Amino acid sequence: MRLSFHQRILLILICLGAIPTAAAIVGWGLTIRAATPAAGPREALEEVGATGRALLRSLDTTDLSQMERDALAAHAATLNSAIGRFQRVETYNRYYYAGLGIAVFLLGAAALYASVRLGGHLSRQLSRPIEDLIGWTGHIRRNEPLPPDRPRRGAPEFAALRTALREMAAALERGRAEAIEAERLRAFRETARRVAHEMKNPLTPIRLAVAQLARSPSPSTQDAIDVLPAESERLEHLAREFTEFGRLPEGPAAPVDLCELLEELVRTSVPLTMTPKVTLAPDTPVLQGHYDPLHRAFANIIRNAVEACGGEGELEISAAAVPGGALVTIRDHGPGIPPELEGRIFDPYYTAKEGGTGLGLALAKQTVELHQGTIAVERTPGGGATFVVRLIGL
Repeated sequence: MRLSFHQRILLILICLGAIPTAAAIVGWGLTIRAATPAAGPREALEEVGATGRALLRSLDTTDLSQMERDALAAHAATLNSAIGRFQRVETYNRYYYAGLGIAVFLLGAAALYASVRLGGHLSRQLSRPIEDLIGWTGHIRRNEPLPPDRPRRGAPEFAALRTALREMAAALERGRAEAIEAERLRAFRETARRVAHEMKNPLTPIRLAVAQLARSPSPSTQDAIDVLPAESERLEHLAREFTEFGRLPEGPAAPVDLCELLEELVRTSVPLTMTPKVTLAPDTPVLQGHYDPLHRAFANIIRNAVEACGGEGELEISAAAVPGGALVTIRDHGPGIPPELEGRIFDPYYTAKEGGTGLGLALAKQTVELHQGTIAVERTPGGGATFVVRLIGL
């Protein structure tokens, strides 16, 4: 059975800690054994004592002088004392070395246990982060969101690696979403281009036919003649919007004065029934870009705000400098955008207005993103919608 990464690391660390510990225990044991007094000297001393006692018993002390008998008695007492001391020292040494051996064994067992525990701790510290990272790579490969990152104790390098992997996963997800959005917009543009082409082809003969009918109208056809020019004009407007959405700006970028552009739009696009409140900071930068697409983009946003207010009320327009570009806000005080629609108002062909094409705000977003900017919608305090446009320029 194949061992897991954690088990392999644990086995390696235990071997690295246990083998030296076991070798040290064996070495200590051999040292103690070598230092333990051997049995040979004790037996030799006991034999000397036994033969000495036998010699003393065999001597006829009556034939000895008093001095000789005193010397013999002193020798016997010294011999017995030496044998006793040796036996006591031998007994003490036996208990001493036995206790020392037990202490060495216990110390070695504690060291072995500590090495096993330390190996387990280190293996967990090494294997758990790696197993988490391996699992995260599987989620990334399957395009699944990463699980929450539970704080773990360990080396700071693993924490940095987890953070880097999460950032990489987020970047991949953003790139994947941007690629899908780019492909979707490309399909929309291609569809818009074809629809505009197909719509323009019949418009010219329709207008010629209407002009011929208008030269000699009859009472039965007068109503139709009155309707056809207006409807053909509406179709031409739709075709023009489709063409603009399907075509990117051409030509080199040029300086665009946002303040001048917004002032012109206020004069031409805001009805007299509304009160414009314009705040244009003097330090608003002149950006490199395409004037006509930007003009259409802001015109669509302003027209959307005017229609949302029903052509009445106050419209606030401001521009200011921000780091790296300019910030333009267009705020109305109409009914606002329902929360469930806020994420779709910039989608092509999506509209909640009767007779709308759903391309006005989509064109605005396309133009803003072309100028490396962002566009978002927020709720106006008290009711209404605020469009926030940040432009960097080309």
